[in-house]
Amino acid sequence: MTNKKQKNNKTIPIGYTVADTGRRLDWLKEKTGLDLNNDLQNEPEDLKGIIENHIGFMKVPMAVAGPLLINGDYANGEFYVPICTLEGTLAISMNRGMAASKRGGGFTVRHVKQELSRAPVFIFEDLPSSAKFMKWVDSHFKTIKKIAESTTNHGKLIRIDQYPIQNYVVLDMVLNTGNAAGQNMVTLAAKVACDFIKEKTGHDFILESGFNSDKKASARNMIMGRGHSVIAETSISNSVLRRILGIKISDVEKFQQLGPTVTRLAGTEGCHLHISNALTAIYLATGQDTACVAENSIGHFQTEPDHHGMKFRLTLPSVTVGTVGGGTRLLPQNQNLKLLGCNEGIHSSKKLAEIICASSLALEISLMSAIASDTFTKAHMKYGR
Repeated sequence: MTNKKQKNNKTIPIGYTVADTGRRLDWLKEKTGLDLNNDLQNEPEDLKGIIENHIGFMKVPMAVAGPLLINGDYANGEFYVPICTLEGTLAISMNRGMAASKRGGGFTVRHVKQELSRAPVFIFEDLPSSAKFMKWVDSHFKTIKKIAESTTNHGKLIRIDQYPIQNYVVLDMVLNTGNAAGQNMVTLAAKVACDFIKEKTGHDFILESGFNSDKKASARNMIMGRGHSVIAETSISNSVLRRILGIKISDVEKFQQLGPTVTRLAGTEGCHLHISNALTAIYLATGQDTACVAENSIGHFQTEPDHHGMKFRLTLPSVTVGTVGGGTRLLPQNQNLKLLGCNEGIHSSKKLAEIICASSLALEISLMSAIASDTFTKAHMKYGR
C-alpha cells in the first residue's frame, strides 16, 4: 500500500483515514438513500432474550461489499452488503467476486425451500411397541400439527419424518418458520406436540436427540437442508477472468480437477473453500445466530466451461437466518437489514438467504482465483497484515 500521511508519527495507509470512511458513507447514501448511523445502540432493557449479565457493547469493524447484482426469486437488483470481520482481505475479496460477476450480468439465485426441524426421540421397551407408535403418529398427524402450530402465529408444521433405530424412534418435526430463524419456535412447537403424544401413547421422550444437527455440520443437513436451501450461479467471460481475477480458464479447470479430490481425502462435508467466512461476516452484521455457521458452512462449489468463459455455482443447503426476532432487534443490525431491503415483507428472510448465497459465491470465486493464480500469499501480505 502507498503511504498517505503521518499522524502522531504513524504512517496511515491509503484508504484507512477518517475522511476515507466518510467518503464511503457518502457514496453508500448516494447509492441506497440510507444515511447509515454508526452510533446506534440499544438500551439495556431492550436486550431481554438476547443476552444476560449485560455489561456493555463490543464494536466490531464493519465494511460494505457491492454492488452485488442478483436475479433471484426474492432478491432482485443491486445490493450493498454489510459485513463485519476481523480478517483483512475478506471485504476486498468479496468485492472483487461481485465486480467480476456483475460484468456478466450478475448472479442468478434460486430459493429451493425453507425447513427447520427439532428432532425429539421416543424410547420403547420392545420393537412391537415402536412399530405401533409410528403408525399412531402417522394417523394422528393432523391433530399433532394443530397442537404444534398453536404455539406460534407464523410457524407451520410441514411433516414429521420418522427414523427408527434400535428401541428408539426419532421424530424429525419439520416446520416452515416464516421470517424468523425459528430455533425457539420449533423447540416450543415440538415440546407441546410431544407432551400430547406422550399423554396419548404413554411413551417417554427426550426433546432433543441431536438428529437435526442444530449447530453441527452433518450429512443430514447436507442432504435435507436446515433453514433455507439456496443455489447461486454466475457466468464470467474469459476476458473478465483475466482482467479482474487474474486467471485463465485453464487455471480454473486445473483447480477444479484437484480440489474435490483432495477435499474428499480430508473428509470434508461438501466441496468448497471457505463458506464460513462470508456467513460469519454477514451474520454478525445482520443479527443472526453466529453459532449456526457451524451447521451452515457446508455446501458445494463447482465450476464448468461456459462458452467463452466459466460458470460458477454454489449450493448452500442450510442457511439458518431470519429477519425478525433475536439479534435482528439490535438497532445497528436492524439498520443493516434495512440497507439490504430485508427489514420488512412477507419473504424478507428468503431474500436475505439469497443475498447471503450470492455473496458467499462471490467470495469463493475470488479466493479460488487467488489460489489458482498464486497471488493468495501476496494478497494477504498486502491487505491482511
